[in-house]
Amino acid sequence: MNRHRPNPRVVGRRSILQAAGISIALPAFDSLRSRATAGESDSPSTKSAESSQPPRRMVCIGNMLGFYPEAFWPGKPSADGTTTVRDDASSLSTTLASLAEHSGDFTVIGGLDHGLKGGHFAIHAFLSGVRSVDAKSMPDGNITLDQFAAETIAGRTRFASLTVGSDSGIHGGCQLSWSRSGTRVPPITGPRELFEKLFVGVKPADKQRAADRFRMQESILDAVNGDAKTISKQLNRRDAQKLDEYLTSIRDVEKRLGNRKQWIDIEKPPAPFAAPANTNMVDDLPMLYELIALALQTDSTRIATLELGGDFEARDFGFKSGYHSLSHHGQRKESIDALKKIESYQVEQFSRFLTKLRETESGDSNLLETTSVLFGSGMGNANSHTNTNLPIVVAGGGLRHRGTMWFDSSNPHRPPLTNLYLTLLHRFGIPAERFSTSTGTLSGLELA
Repeated sequence: MNRHRPNPRVVGRRSILQAAGISIALPAFDSLRSRATAGESDSPSTKSAESSQPPRRMVCIGNMLGFYPEAFWPGKPSADGTTTVRDDASSLSTTLASLAEHSGDFTVIGGLDHGLKGGHFAIHAFLSGVRSVDAKSMPDGNITLDQFAAETIAGRTRFASLTVGSDSGIHGGCQLSWSRSGTRVPPITGPRELFEKLFVGVKPADKQRAADRFRMQESILDAVNGDAKTISKQLNRRDAQKLDEYLTSIRDVEKRLGNRKQWIDIEKPPAPFAAPANTNMVDDLPMLYELIALALQTDSTRIATLELGGDFEARDFGFKSGYHSLSHHGQRKESIDALKKIESYQVEQFSRFLTKLRETESGDSNLLETTSVLFGSGMGNANSHTNTNLPIVVAGGGLRHRGTMWFDSSNPHRPPLTNLYLTLLHRFGIPAERFSTSTGTLSGLELA
């Protein structure tokens, strides 16, 4: 009775689409007694509304190895764990001291995490709140904050998002960004590669290959559409409604393909300087921040992530031990002093990035005002391999910054870190009702 089996051509063509970077949702038809895997679909609640306001932007920076807690946190919370302290130079910690010039434009948030365990094997959940091994049990898998936002603006910029980081080092390189299908988004690995992606023109032969690829994808969609309509003759009323939803998702994919296709013949912005050379992650960090700022300024993208780790080596600071080894300091003073120097450098470059955004015009404002910037780690304390009380700084974005916000980490009813992410999605212009494990937005960061 073949009519009760899923059409193999539909499944096969869907696999080809997924391999080409497209995901469509095939519904479960009781009439055909088959189940299909839920894929990507854009809910009306997650669509970013068009606005006459300057575009909103988002940048997420993650450190694979966390920060030495005693030097990161600015003072101690009060007994109730909810003290809010206005930031000034005297209240900032050793590691965060370089942020003093941005007083009023950032908030340090203590006491929040994702409630996960696993040490190094849980840091990849920093922007999702979900470990990859648990993704199948979640409605949206382990999609990360940046990719969730990128789904809503595909086609409006040349690149829906940019993922930057090392693709080598401990635990397989950059793991900051994950798609809805549970696939790691491969990073752009150096300033030269990022520069070429942003400013170097595409050769005619490459344009032709891209056009051919789009035509193939469109042809596959047409074929899937035809197969789906053939199946409709075998469905009852309930499954016919599911099929209609399925065809709607295909139309959404077609729209996204059209949005991406339009960029083939649009020239990239002119290069502002000569292509930089790759050296090492430590020395390359200022240039990577510079290029991310330029990507936002030219509206090449509105979403970017940067992961520090892997190639970010302590030896480039003159230390004999590796960065990973230093993070497991065992309370040795020389290792802790080395960590403080490395981490202070990372925050100094982050501070310079905020300065660059603040000095760059964006409509009637500046890029810092229109860009929500998240800085932190999925590792709370590398020395003890804990993923609790994650180090978090959020800056810009037009939020009402509070200097320091503390939450009682021992309180089982404290909000999850994903509440902050839902707040950032709302600020980005996505009125989502939830993100991952969120229970609402994070109160205390209302719009300024």
